[in-house]
Amino acid sequence: MNTAKRVYNVLFISVFATMLGLGVVSPLLPIYAENLGATGIWLGIIFSAFSLSRSVFMPIIGRISDRRGRKWIILIGMFAYAALSLTYILADSVYSLTVVRFAHGIASAMVVPIAMAYIADLSEKGKEGSHMGNFSISMFLGMGVGPLLGGFLNDAFGMDSVFYVMAGLSAFATLLVAVSLPEAKPGHLKIPKVEPVPMWEIFTLPVMRGVLVFTFISALGRGGMMVFIPVFAPLIAISPTEVGIVLSANTFLMALLQVPIGRLTDTGNKVALIVVGSAVAAVSLGVIPLSGSFLPLLLFTSLVGVGGAIQQPAIMALTVGAGRTLGMGTAMGAYNTVFGIGMIIAPLMGGVLMDYIGLDAVFYVSGVISLLGTAVFAVMMRRSAREGTAGEAPGPG
Repeated sequence: MNTAKRVYNVLFISVFATMLGLGVVSPLLPIYAENLGATGIWLGIIFSAFSLSRSVFMPIIGRISDRRGRKWIILIGMFAYAALSLTYILADSVYSLTVVRFAHGIASAMVVPIAMAYIADLSEKGKEGSHMGNFSISMFLGMGVGPLLGGFLNDAFGMDSVFYVMAGLSAFATLLVAVSLPEAKPGHLKIPKVEPVPMWEIFTLPVMRGVLVFTFISALGRGGMMVFIPVFAPLIAISPTEVGIVLSANTFLMALLQVPIGRLTDTGNKVALIVVGSAVAAVSLGVIPLSGSFLPLLLFTSLVGVGGAIQQPAIMALTVGAGRTLGMGTAMGAYNTVFGIGMIIAPLMGGVLMDYIGLDAVFYVSGVISLLGTAVFAVMMRRSAREGTAGEAPGPG
């Protein structure tokens, strides 16, 4: 097995194990927090703490990885994942649980974005969509399988077992990276040396500017779906088991479609794929309140997943292209930070809409915002192409 293939396999398995561990605990964390006395506001704070620290530290860690190498950062992050998994059990108040979540977010900033940058380093020009699409499967499968496994563990062995399994999966990933992953530095593995640019210059590159604006508005529009679907479901007499199926189907569809869509991305028009995928997801999100039973809701949320699958490899391919100029860790850190900020704001915005207008408004407004992001992105990329500054973004492969 050549070195690049070994790197890909090690990171795929490691990120899958890490995301599986994260997915195991995510749907059960609100119950755990409520047992510690968390109110609705504290639930929001606990969940936001993870995204907040992740968003703050990703650009910093990404730039460090561009200068100092990636393996040691991934290794520290995965070890921290394993150790922090056990501290959940020790948390005895909403305050300590919030601290644990904040620290967990820092560990997350050291794993997934840096692993993505490592894979991007090894992606041949013209095959960015395939490489990044294939690698994204590890994240989607982990987050899709995790909730199902977490529910089984909780029912069979109790809540603490969920955290022990999360720790075990992260420890396995740490060992695998320590033993099998070579370091990624300029001059190693044929990775070219790219001096990271100052942070403000990220926004001067038209392609990256378009990616970041689209990513933020898209996350703002769709970021609350997973939060508010479980709230909406009982209103149309859908059981908790059916809610799990609805949410898992969305994630699994995104995972299954990454390979064919990734190949299409390498030969097709990346901007067009992003616009089409985003429009499909936005319209499907906006019509969710019209579903009156399980099957229509399953259909609409599945279409949201299909739309996301169509756009994701193209967005990542554009980010990889920009990373060859900006520094791969810098570009991936910026992308994930902007996405994280949208994911912080979206549930808070949805909660305000639900309290003051009604639950249906959450989906209507989210759909409109997502369509707005699609239109803004299309205009920005068309303008860049007309000025001859968009690089490889609008054209095929």
